[in-house]
Amino acid sequence: MDPLGARSQFVEVQTLSTWEWQLDPEGEEKEYNFSQQAFLSPFPYREDINRKIVLYNGNVALLNCTAIVNTSNETLTDKNPISESIHTYAGPELRDEMLKLKGCRTGEAKMTKGFNLAARFIIHTVGPKYKTKYRTAAENSLYNCYRNVMQLAKEQAMASVAVCVVSTTKRGYPLEDATHIALTCVSVWHLISVWLTSFCVSQPTYRKLLPLYYPRSEEEECASLPLIPTDIGNSEGEPVVPERQIRIAENPGCLEVDSEAETLDSDLGQVGTHAFSRMEGDVDKQRKLILQGQLSDATMQKQHQRNYNRWLCRARAEDLSDIAALKALYQTGVDMCGRTVMVLVGRNIPVTLIDMEKALLYFIHVMDHITVKEYVMVYFHTLTGEHNHLDSEFLKKLHEIVDTKFKNNLRAFYFVHPSFRSKVSTWFFTTFSVSGMKQKVHHVETLQQLFTCILPEQIDIPPFVLEYDARVRPYTHHSLCLSKPSQLG
Repeated sequence: MDPLGARSQFVEVQTLSTWEWQLDPEGEEKEYNFSQQAFLSPFPYREDINRKIVLYNGNVALLNCTAIVNTSNETLTDKNPISESIHTYAGPELRDEMLKLKGCRTGEAKMTKGFNLAARFIIHTVGPKYKTKYRTAAENSLYNCYRNVMQLAKEQAMASVAVCVVSTTKRGYPLEDATHIALTCVSVWHLISVWLTSFCVSQPTYRKLLPLYYPRSEEEECASLPLIPTDIGNSEGEPVVPERQIRIAENPGCLEVDSEAETLDSDLGQVGTHAFSRMEGDVDKQRKLILQGQLSDATMQKQHQRNYNRWLCRARAEDLSDIAALKALYQTGVDMCGRTVMVLVGRNIPVTLIDMEKALLYFIHVMDHITVKEYVMVYFHTLTGEHNHLDSEFLKKLHEIVDTKFKNNLRAFYFVHPSFRSKVSTWFFTTFSVSGMKQKVHHVETLQQLFTCILPEQIDIPPFVLEYDARVRPYTHHSLCLSKPSQLG
């Protein structure tokens, strides 16, 4: 512990310069040649992600962040400089805690408290020993190290992670090859859940290769494209091993009489044409078909599911307390059929003042577990102004992003106190923008109509809605009341 009044030896990660402001040591402007730019970069320029990256030349044990990464051996007793420094600053409690872990296998990641460190947690992982003849196994193990570290960070909703060089010098992994694997894996995870990541390294290799995966401008993105390795792995960054692709004949138990006469070309022509191999398909071919809009429905559904999962991961990691404070979306009771009722209050949505992307993330975060079974939505349009109206493009984007369970399990959408303009807008939106919604939307003029489908004690109605309904329609609810709940549901 630092003496009273003494300057802390720990470093606040928020005070470090982020990658977008870290220029090359030479400080010279580079000339870029765009004549050979023919393909989109798999690692595009993202200013928001660059603000979450720090290249730190220092001791990882001194960083004040949510978690730091420790590289060790299978018994978690390795005495490399990084591990020794972490144990020195964390204190003897860390060694006692690590004995309880009973070791860690290569490629795995385990977590302990930070004890006397400024960091709250330590993520321990074991890098592989490198041998040329077992290069493929080493690549997969090293990838698993970084993937499992990032997975733990996501599960614990960590705000910042300091990543050191996992494979130590005495394990013999080529530094540049290891750096490519580290940056490929971590960059993919940043697209899923964006948190602050510090690369705690002293080697110039990271500074040289970081622009390939985290370009700081569109010019740097174009200039880095020819330098990106061809084998950057699949969509999750995992190394792809062509030798391991499964090839199965149509009838493996049957021998053809004239099989000896078949040429090698005809044999190779059959590879990948059977149903089993088509289950996964060629990744590069799929990307090409995406650009051409020629993917099958099953593949498109798989791509859509991956996209939704990325949004869901972001929603779980993001701080959405400011959106939750609006009380614009909340769960209440059940309707006459026992289905969960979700309430949306239009007047509580200040569209012009809030970040609509965060609002979308909050909607996904709240609704994900609700939509696993049948549910209904009640939207109170009462006393909404121009600044409360959601843009049709935003609604269309929301409809395209959400999982199919959102649409399939939505049984009814009750539009309470609609205006003439909102009725027209809803008709156009459900007719031309989305499919399958028109028959689910029901305009409800009074609360008494709504109570024929949802009992008053089963729905939490804002006071201003009750006052408006009593003031504007005191005598009309008897004549407008529907005789059967099924007319709305």
